[in-house]
Amino acid sequence: MSSTPVAVVTGSNKGIGFAIVRALCKQFQGDVFLTARDPGKGQAAVAKLQEEGLHPFFHQLDIDDLQSIRALRDFLKEKYGGVNVLVNNAGIAFKVLDTSPFAVQAEVTLKTNFFGTRNVCTELLPLVKPYGKVVNVSSSVSISALASCSKELQQKFRSDTVTEEELVKLMTKFVEDTKKNTHEKEGWPNTAYGVSKIGVTVLSRIQARMINEKRKGDHILLNACCPGWVRTDMAGPRALKSPDEGAETPVYLALLPADANGPHGQFVSDKTVRTW
Repeated sequence: MSSTPVAVVTGSNKGIGFAIVRALCKQFQGDVFLTARDPGKGQAAVAKLQEEGLHPFFHQLDIDDLQSIRALRDFLKEKYGGVNVLVNNAGIAFKVLDTSPFAVQAEVTLKTNFFGTRNVCTELLPLVKPYGKVVNVSSSVSISALASCSKELQQKFRSDTVTEEELVKLMTKFVEDTKKNTHEKEGWPNTAYGVSKIGVTVLSRIQARMINEKRKGDHILLNACCPGWVRTDMAGPRALKSPDEGAETPVYLALLPADANGPHGQFVSDKTVRTW
């Protein structure tokens, strides 16, 4: 078993994830794994970074597929005895002009962005080593979407005692409400991406609380963050930040020093804690 520290970035063959891997290869003292659904695209991304003189490793990961998540979990356990840095970056967004019915967009978006991310956390968080860092890439859209929720939903999502089970029920209810076309009446905003990222931010707050309760002495720091509006396939060419600039906040959180007491359980944008 290798005693080398290891970092894993989900959904990292392009865009912000790729830029996070690039930065970690330069700054993280250990092995860095680029992951992708499609092995061909993943290997091509690794080759691109090797041309820059960097040395990432590749492992297949489809966060929509539990078997794929568990294969990565078993590999990390066997080879490294755990993981030191986990960046949950994988996610999807429908284009603004996409004509898919809203209920379809809701189901597909939440399946990956919330439920897929949650499954990765369920399998990999127990492997995070003492002084480890976990970064869940959310979006400031989660804050604007929260502001568009009913007061009752806002209260639930801001609660310091909401449980993971309750959050899962709420996310499931959103998808069901869109199918019945009652989501607005039920207090939901008209953004599937926004609701999926509310889920990621609230999940991060819950996970940080659980770490405090169950692994207090392990000094693990877990946060949600917004990379900003970044020029990627997802956000389009008019966005303000380059992928490397978008990677700055996730990388900052991934590389917090061992003696840092925080941030933990926070929503961070431009390296600054924001009010949730």
